[in-house]
Amino acid sequence: MNIARDSSAREMTWKPPVSTDAVKAKTGRGWEEWLSILDQEQGPALGHTAMAELLYEKYSVSGWWAQMVTVGYEQARGLRAKHEKKGGFEIGASRTVDADARRVFRAWTDAKARARWLPKTAITIHKMTPLKSMRVTWIDGAKSIGVNFYPKSAGKTLVALQHGKLESAAQAQKMKAFWGARLDALKKTLETA
Repeated sequence: MNIARDSSAREMTWKPPVSTDAVKAKTGRGWEEWLSILDQEQGPALGHTAMAELLYEKYSVSGWWAQMVTVGYEQARGLRAKHEKKGGFEIGASRTVDADARRVFRAWTDAKARARWLPKTAITIHKMTPLKSMRVTWIDGAKSIGVNFYPKSAGKTLVALQHGKLESAAQAQKMKAFWGARLDALKKTLETA
């Protein structure tokens, strides 16, 4: 989908954060219509919070969807890069592993087990709720990682990770690829053991 980046009609390729069909089903309008509406409402001048509030109050868009449409608009208009948040960049990665939550959690908390799928990477676990979640400090001491464990049926566990406080879009892409590969390694390690 090519969307005009700004009123000077420069074109950019933009990939919406969710499909037009999903947005229309939940908000009553597709991306093209929302982009036009927010342009007319002077979206860039409003800023993120005011845009989301406008969508919620004037257009009756529920809270989560108001945020999603606002982020999509900001990305489409070049006001926000993919993965960009208020405090930097943040990526997410997840995998469903054919192992119970106890085994998956242990693969994170036991240094020897962790070295099998996350080698040469020193992390510091500074807060955890057994079998549910943990907060981890990245090797540079500044990046924050949240890991959640969701038991599924038949001994499967969904591992969902958020890695925040990344400095650039390039670093976010690099870490997205890194965590995708590491979670694939975790899955392989636990499913073939």
